[in-house]
Amino acid sequence: MGEGIKVGSSIGHYRIVSRIGAGGMGEVYLAQDTRLDRQVALKVLLDEVAGDEERVRRFVQEAKAASALNHPNILTVFEIGMFEGSHYIATEFIKGVTLRERMRIGGLGLDEALGIAIQTAAALGAAHEAGIIHRDIKPDNIIIRDDGLVKVLDFGLAKLTEKLDANSDSEDATKTLFNTQPGVVMGTVAYMSPEQARGQKLDPRSDIFSLGIVMYELFTGKRPFEGESSADLISAILKDEPPSLRQLAPDLPRQLERIVDKVLRKDCENRYQHVKDLEIDLGDLRDELKFEAKLNKPTEQTMVAQQTGTEGPRPTLTESISTTRRFTLLHAIIFGLVAAGLIVGAWFFRASFGDGPKRRKYQND
Repeated sequence: MGEGIKVGSSIGHYRIVSRIGAGGMGEVYLAQDTRLDRQVALKVLLDEVAGDEERVRRFVQEAKAASALNHPNILTVFEIGMFEGSHYIATEFIKGVTLRERMRIGGLGLDEALGIAIQTAAALGAAHEAGIIHRDIKPDNIIIRDDGLVKVLDFGLAKLTEKLDANSDSEDATKTLFNTQPGVVMGTVAYMSPEQARGQKLDPRSDIFSLGIVMYELFTGKRPFEGESSADLISAILKDEPPSLRQLAPDLPRQLERIVDKVLRKDCENRYQHVKDLEIDLGDLRDELKFEAKLNKPTEQTMVAQQTGTEGPRPTLTESISTTRRFTLLHAIIFGLVAAGLIVGAWFFRASFGDGPKRRKYQND
């Protein structure tokens, strides 16, 4: 049915409005839910893969994994069903663009880029808390809504991790959903973690590395690992160290460079161990930059100079930060000198005049 769906036709109680796009497993349509009178995105499994049990399993797995999550930064799944032999997933319809398209458009400011990274980390944090690894984090699976809200989608490769429930018996402690065979490499090569590229058992730190690749590309416009073939790319992920963030974008804060460097460490033991810690560090950096931007807010005279074109070259982000810190240090030095002067003056005054009445008394005696 996948390729034969036409505008105006219906799949169950969903009326097809238009075709949105297609992926490796299914086509996506904008549809009208005639029962609840709302627009939905309808992913329908392609006819040529409907007979492939593995792909059908992954298609159903995507719906189950995503429907288990409830977070503002994760795509909401409404329903999974079957109609005339075809599987479909109905999800919320998002008006926006993928991160891939947003980066292609250009004009991303540092604050907006940090916001995207923070929201994506928050989505992964919710998934990891539920015991789910995404395993395919990439710009194509991150949508930015028109109002700036980020949505992470496509949990087609997601897997429920082994999660211990303190209230369960040891026999029930391990929960798995559709385990893949050991040694099988799944995901998008350019955004794989080293352990994923090796086909090893994964934990949430693999998602953190993949998010690090996305962040590197988000902040510099280039991926940290390149290769002419998939084999070359995997080799680069396993062996090569990418250029430092500020080598490609010198105006970026050093703290951001340190964060991204930690996210992209090949040994998962040396990375962020929890994506929540990454989210906190990114949020703290964003708050710090906003505070320093307020300190550097232009005066009325500067604004007039900007409007008349008499203003000199505008400082870079790092230059502004350095200037702010120099002024803060200067103010601290001045304050210290003034305080020292007051203390010395008070001591001198006391030494000179504090014993005056007693001296006069002795002189009278």
